[in-house]
Amino acid sequence: MSAPADTPAPAAGTPADAAAEAHRGIMAWRSEQRERLIAARQALPAAAHRDATQALGERLGRVLEVLRPAVLGAYWPIRREFNPMPILQRCMAAGTRVALPTIVVKKEPLEFRLWEPGARMQVGVYDIPYPADGAVVQPDTLIVPMLGFDAAGYRLGYGGGYYDRTVASLQPRPRLIGIAHEFGRLPTIHPLWHDIRMDCVVTEAAIAVAVDAAGSIAALATIAGATRLQAAAAAHDPPTPA
Repeated sequence: MSAPADTPAPAAGTPADAAAEAHRGIMAWRSEQRERLIAARQALPAAAHRDATQALGERLGRVLEVLRPAVLGAYWPIRREFNPMPILQRCMAAGTRVALPTIVVKKEPLEFRLWEPGARMQVGVYDIPYPADGAVVQPDTLIVPMLGFDAAGYRLGYGGGYYDRTVASLQPRPRLIGIAHEFGRLPTIHPLWHDIRMDCVVTEAAIAVAVDAAGSIAALATIAGATRLQAAAAAHDPPTPA
């Protein structure tokens, strides 16, 4: 958002100028990391991709057995993302309703529509299929695809901000299960004011639960081998509008 016309632009060397420069640096770094991680996923040999998918699926299955969601929001996999469809079908057999997202308006929160195998699909924004006729629902749990993640559970996605906006708009807040390959692990993503932490991160090698988790999420720490994410990092403030 631009400042009012009578608001002067920050002078060079002011704290606002430094904050804007830091923000530009973080966004450039994130773009580089996205390109690197997408390339790494695309280059993963078929056997390694298959093994990682199986191991990740086993761990995600354990998480969902503990959480037992009523309405599970997931995603249609693209660009060699982890394919959640077999697990979604098992969840449906156990009574869970499954919903997939669609972008109704660009730069606005996602809409989740009920899905089942054989449902009529349409191709939406970014060529991602979504249920054409499914009822709109609010998931109590989201499986969130990630390119990268850090030790505190902050997510690096494709950069559109859709999941951040969606989660911020939902009440009550859904439980967030981030899904990534182990090579997406980063020391930090340099979290910004709008970034939302995952409650749990699942890779082919680990299940990590938020250190401040409560309720059903806290129960995930009882899964054999589960670890804890670090405490939330201090997020960078938004740059002052010029």
